[in-house]
Amino acid sequence: MSEINISEKKTLPYNTGEPTLLMPEYGRNIQKLVDYCVNIEDREERLKCAQSIAGVMMTLFPGIEADKGDSQKIWDHINIMSKFKLDIDFPCNVISEDELQPKVKPIPYSGALYRYRYYGKNLQSMIKRVAEMENCLEKDQIIFLLANQMKKQLVAQTPENVSDARIFEDIAEISNGKILIDSASYRLNEYIDVATPPTGKSKKKKK
Repeated sequence: MSEINISEKKTLPYNTGEPTLLMPEYGRNIQKLVDYCVNIEDREERLKCAQSIAGVMMTLFPGIEADKGDSQKIWDHINIMSKFKLDIDFPCNVISEDELQPKVKPIPYSGALYRYRYYGKNLQSMIKRVAEMENCLEKDQIIFLLANQMKKQLVAQTPENVSDARIFEDIAEISNGKILIDSASYRLNEYIDVATPPTGKSKKKKK
């Protein structure tokens, strides 16, 4: 019997060491074919290779083509598996990277809305509405309700240096100078920032 050289023994590759599949339903072999196709230099040969891959996918998964009655979904999947790097003349319009992962548009904040975001957009909108009201007792009552709510929210956010004068100045700016309150003549409620008590219960020591 011939001796076996242990150093020449080969082990089977494990999928755990391979890159994550973009579309695992097609398997790693199809993914490798797509990767190979992307790197073909000749454009005509690259197109032929892509067409062959599409044919294999249609044979293996005939139900996908039957969903729409055409090969649209197959080519979409090939484009996704290529990480949108497959440069060929696709036989149909394929999905783009932006369509697959649309970018979330940031919510626009401008001027006072952004500067006084800790008061909340709704409260600022209410101040602007009240500013358009005719002068009356109801208007004054609403203004001071809003002012007290603003002070309460500000204490919860930044307990230091919260004064009535600051609240009145913020109201004046948010209302574009239409609501002016004399800090020497009016006083808002006092609020104390109470820290949240710990939820954990201390265990009593046994004697």
